[in-house]
Amino acid sequence: MAFEKKNGWMGGFIPWVLPALFILGWFLASRFEIVPSYLMPSPKQVGEAGILYAFGAPGEGPFAGRFWLDAWVSCGRVFAGFALAALFGVPLGVLSGRAESMQRFLSASINALRAVPGICWLPLAMVWFGIGYRTTLFLVALAAFFPIYINTAAGARQVSPLLFQAGAMMGVRRLRAVFAILLPGAMPNILTGLRLGLGISWAYLVLGELTGVPNGLGAVIMDARMMGRIDIIIVGIVLIALLGRTSDLMLSGLLRICFKSARRLT
Repeated sequence: MAFEKKNGWMGGFIPWVLPALFILGWFLASRFEIVPSYLMPSPKQVGEAGILYAFGAPGEGPFAGRFWLDAWVSCGRVFAGFALAALFGVPLGVLSGRAESMQRFLSASINALRAVPGICWLPLAMVWFGIGYRTTLFLVALAAFFPIYINTAAGARQVSPLLFQAGAMMGVRRLRAVFAILLPGAMPNILTGLRLGLGISWAYLVLGELTGVPNGLGAVIMDARMMGRIDIIIVGIVLIALLGRTSDLMLSGLLRICFKSARRLT
């Protein structure tokens, strides 16, 4: 029992070791001026900029008090694009994984499009949709679709036909077998694909918001670059990392609530 408690304490401590070492190295580099302050501001300066950005009153600075609106706008863009990608990626992945004809029909085109870098889609998206919400939505949904589709197809393909035969012997009809056998069996891959897609969504959010939109965390990073505010750029990066991690935990928790098969996954 004592070993289990110790192991549980260590399990909660270990994830913080690397961030703590990074912050310590950052502090030492700033303290001894190993890196010039105009290239890498001190942790104190970045922390003060972050507090002003989140809790400052409008007028105290160019970025004061903008965080809540920027976070709300960026989260809305990410979740809308991710939901659109999942809406198409999961069903098409299931069909591709279980139907060989569908796999042949889709795989060549999807794998070809997957090889195109996201930055190549940006000019075309701006021509099609203009600067703003729709361009970012398109980029996020397109980027998130590929890992969701590929992982879902792989998971659906790995479900043994013997499980369907056993289900049929027990009176499980085809439609019910999808939810009782196929999706639970493919859930590890589906969850992996969704988590990868959500992470990529945050990356492509910044790409979409660098086009000149007025609000959003990516827009703040671009504005800070134009003004030479390295501290605000770092604040934006840290906040995107925190929001990305939070959204990943929320996604995993939601799937565990909705699907019993996801509760067994760590």
